[in-house]
Amino acid sequence: MKKISLILVFLLICIFHVQAQYLAEWKSLDARQTPAWFRDAKFGIFVHWGLYSVPSWATKSNADGFGSGYSEWYWQRLMEPKLKIHKEFVAFQEKVYGPNFKYQDFAGQFKAELFNPDDWADLFQESGAKYVVLTSKHHEGYALWPSAESWNWNSTDVGPHRDLAGDLTKSVKEKGLHMGFYYSLYEWFNPTYKSDVNKYVDEHMIPQMKDLVTRYKPDLLWTDGEWDQSSETWKSKEFLAWLFNNQSVSKNIVVNDRWGNDTKGKHGSFYTSEYGQGTVSDSHPWEECRGIGESFGYNRNENLEDYMSSDKLVHSLIRVVSKGGNFLLNIGPTADGRIPVIMQQRLKDLGKWMQVNGEAIYSSERWSSANKATTDSSVYYTKKGKDLYVICSEWPEQIAVKGILNPKRVTMLGYKGVIKTSQSKGKIIISAPIVTPKTMPCNSAWVFKLEGVL
Repeated sequence: MKKISLILVFLLICIFHVQAQYLAEWKSLDARQTPAWFRDAKFGIFVHWGLYSVPSWATKSNADGFGSGYSEWYWQRLMEPKLKIHKEFVAFQEKVYGPNFKYQDFAGQFKAELFNPDDWADLFQESGAKYVVLTSKHHEGYALWPSAESWNWNSTDVGPHRDLAGDLTKSVKEKGLHMGFYYSLYEWFNPTYKSDVNKYVDEHMIPQMKDLVTRYKPDLLWTDGEWDQSSETWKSKEFLAWLFNNQSVSKNIVVNDRWGNDTKGKHGSFYTSEYGQGTVSDSHPWEECRGIGESFGYNRNENLEDYMSSDKLVHSLIRVVSKGGNFLLNIGPTADGRIPVIMQQRLKDLGKWMQVNGEAIYSSERWSSANKATTDSSVYYTKKGKDLYVICSEWPEQIAVKGILNPKRVTMLGYKGVIKTSQSKGKIIISAPIVTPKTMPCNSAWVFKLEGVL
């Protein structure tokens, strides 16, 4: 009887295990809950780094509209004569590198000789970010790890002769941050992709993604370039079923919604918005990504006025989080492996603000009773448990919060003094304290915490 009982238990475990497997169907894949760490993190760092970091240039004419200033698209701009900005890129290329210099020649100049992954990880941690997303391979096809599918077109075979993705992964994880990878599904000039997309998917793309996951066990996979084919052609459902069932990553892995020209805003652990263009959802996790300037890759053609100030970056973070999203802020390192000083400064300023006010950001939720924020809004809300956070991007004299009465306590994060309040006609009125430079808790935005009101 004892043996029979053990066999029955074993069979039940096997049945449960089989039932827990995700199928290559959207209904099954969409049923998977987004891991809590992503919902709680709220702030991540995007890193665009590759061969495009050598020329590190894009036009500022905006002749082709959105994205024309993306330096990471340098090769495509050189090769696409239909674009209005094509001639600008060609003129720059020939002026600086000569008419016979090919994009592939940049591989020998991408050396990353000053890259110190521990320094990067220290900065990311200091910024207050909870996760990092590195471009493992952009649309140019150059891989930042020793990928067999990108033979002689990766950072180990040519250029730095170093596993850049692996080195950064080790340092980031040692800091307790979540590590993720951007991966381009398509490649502009891959001959197999041009001639036989099915062969490219079967023999290049899927094996390469599986290698990336197997080697580094990321917590996030951020795909792009999905617009060129349907999810059926990319075999996205089959890959995602493999990914979600892979026990080495299944606990924490999250993916975005870019798995085909038919998936954006429909499928994925989170939906994506880029520079305010994309899917924002009240019911599904989402993420806004943007650069500090216009470009994702480092662009030497951008000046101080092209970069967002620290205050505006804090305000952007607040705006996104108050709507229930995550904020993925991009940096573009130089070809030699340095994070530009202005980007370091912006990240450190964000970190200083988060040290004081992170309580209102991390693990917070959107307050559904808040008035809808507009471009002119200066007051935003988040909530956590029974507490409400009122976040002011401008220093207020008074704030009236409707529908809130009898808080247990009202404080300003980072300020030790008493906050005066009064109640009138179904709302609480909060008076800002009189502060000095020594008692001002931070420089960019200020947070009032109303305890026990929800």
